Amino acid sequence: MSSSETSTTLTVHHLNDSRSQRMLWLLEELEVSYNITKYHRLEDGSTPAELIAINPLGTAPVITDGDVTLAESGAIVEYILGKYGNGRFSPPEAGKIHNLFFTHYTEGTLMPLLVQRLIYGLVPQRSPFIVRPLLWYIFSTLDNLVVQPRLTRQATFIEEHLSKCGDWLAGGQGPTSADFMMSFALEAWVEGNPEMLGPKIKEYVKRIHARPAYQRALEKGGEYKYAKPAL
Repeated sequence: MSSSETSTTLTVHHLNDSRSQRMLWLLEELEVSYNITKYHRLEDGSTPAELIAINPLGTAPVITDGDVTLAESGAIVEYILGKYGNGRFSPPEAGKIHNLFFTHYTEGTLMPLLVQRLIYGLVPQRSPFIVRPLLWYIFSTLDNLVVQPRLTRQATFIEEHLSKCGDWLAGGQGPTSADFMMSFALEAWVEGNPEMLGPKIKEYVKRIHARPAYQRALEKGGEYKYAKPAL
């Protein structure tokens, strides 16, 4: 089981309200010993200097494992499953292509759109008061014309896939790398714009949050606005 006081060399450098939460979930599912070093966002939501010292790119998640320092969620998931997975959470033969696709689709297609929408909301909010009404108009128009239609297409696509594949994106009886990757994107989307999403997506996020390993990850990770600990 995981602990902040184990002798393992594997450490998750965990930033609150970030993608690093899915690494805690993965490790809890694998029941691999790991350490957590916690970092807290600055008031403006940016990365603290202590984490930038570990990863000069200033992004989370980051892991260190002996001489290895590794960033990027997809790379970390692949590394952890390859080194510590012992074949667990592999997709069934029929689901291998789905697993490959969604593992890369998360950060390649879906997250850039969600981040773009976030930025379109932040720019007017953090601009000087005198130009704020104009910027709200410009960026809301851009969102409606550019981002909203593309996100609507993604929501329909994911909903239709979940209606066919069963509980998990690659089929089978448990999560795979696709699910560990997609968890953050979908739970953040459900929290921010639930009206855009169908029942299958919402059920999928609830299914993830209900897993004992996920709940352990929440308890150990601390502050995380996209999920609540079980009562």
